[in-house]
Parts: sequence; structure tokens; C-alpha cells
Amino acid sequence: MNRLREGGADLPPITFTDADGKPHSPADFTGKGLVINLWATWCPPCVAEMPALDRLAAALAQEEILVLPLSSDRGGTPVVQSFYQRIRLQTLRIWLDPRGAAARALGARGLPTTVIVDRSGRETARLEGDAAWDTPEFIAAVRRLAGRGPTEATRGA
Repeated sequence: MNRLREGGADLPPITFTDADGKPHSPADFTGKGLVINLWATWCPPCVAEMPALDRLAAALAQEEILVLPLSSDRGGTPVVQSFYQRIRLQTLRIWLDPRGAAARALGARGLPTTVIVDRSGRETARLEGDAAWDTPEFIAAVRRLAGRGPTEATRGA
């Protein structure tokens, strides 16, 4: 099993688009925990972990922790949408990084790479390679790492 490498760092400025081509950045999700997954449909380990990421997204949806799978597929929305339908993903939205700019800014050395961001916008951990994101151990780790931030401090957590 791949292990999360924990550590705090400011997130570099990154942008990506939604399925309609509208630009977004992590700042659009201020106050939420993020699991940013860099992936592509042509990457076998990426494909292997997508169902688990979909289940992780469903498990954390009510906790304001979002899974943002940034696809580097150059074919964009049609390619990703077809893939989502084929493997029956239910929860994940389509997010695109077709030029790999976000992956480069985040310093990803390969795909898949997953970056966990706390509610204050800081990277708290990353994992290179695929993982069983829907196991109790990973769900607990994501809750702990993405749940950190000002909202937790004000509740005395």
C-alpha cells in the first residue's frame, strides 16, 4: 500500500477548468477540505483507483471535503465523461487540467498523484501512485488531514 507523505506547505497558484471550460482554483473552495487527484484515462493505476475515489467523495460529501479529480486527458470533457459513464462513477464531477499546468505547479512526478489540502488552503499530505481511498484507514486519514484549519480551531477540535 502506498503511504501518505504528510507535511504542511502553501499551495502554489493553480487553475483548472470544469466540464464547461470555466476556470477554477482551490480558492473557489475556501473553507472546504480538498483531495486533488491528478490522473488520466490512459493511466492504468489512475483508472484502478477512480471507483475508490468516487466512494471517498460520497463518504465525505456531507463533511465539506471535496474530491477534485483533475484529468490531464487532452480530449477534455467528452473523453472524461465517457470514462465516468463506462465505469459508472456516481459522485465525482469532471475537472480538467489538459495542459498539465496544475500538475507541474504542484510538482507531480507522475500520475496518479493526490494532494490533500486542509480548510485553510495548505497542502497537508500527498501520495504518489494509486491507493484504496475508500478503506476506513484512508477515509480517517483524509478526514484528519483535510479537516484541519480555522473551522476546526474555532470549534476547539
